[in-house]
Amino acid sequence: MQEVTDIFHNQILLVAILACFTAQGFKLIIELIRNRKVNFRYLVTTGGMPSAHSALVGALATSIGKTMGWSSPEFAIACLFAVIVMYDAAGVRQAAGKQAKLLNQIVDEIFQEGHNVNEERLKELLGHTPFQVLVGLILGISISILSFRGM
Repeated sequence: MQEVTDIFHNQILLVAILACFTAQGFKLIIELIRNRKVNFRYLVTTGGMPSAHSALVGALATSIGKTMGWSSPEFAIACLFAVIVMYDAAGVRQAAGKQAKLLNQIVDEIFQEGHNVNEERLKELLGHTPFQVLVGLILGISISILSFRGM
């Protein structure tokens, strides 16, 4: 039971999760401003501004750097992990989203012509633009710095 309690006292983990949830909250606010209505799906969706994945790994790496040291092996691992996650968010998942959009257009055209096709649409908002990744990273680093200010 002590191990479970220790998890809830792990400041590095808590700061990273806080950064992720904060980014998701900003997505909701940005969409509220953009569309003038609340859509709670943005609290759990992938893609969009800012990147919650980037905020999480940015806060994780920064928190590890602040606590373990900037030259520690743990910080190096966290940085490389962050680069892979952000590359995936802006590269692979962004490309998959573009492919989904194109496939949805093709299905729409075929459906309009009267062919019998599955009407289920693919999710198009999967990845991020490089700017969304950068904003998420800056958000995560900022939250970590503010959380560990006294250290």
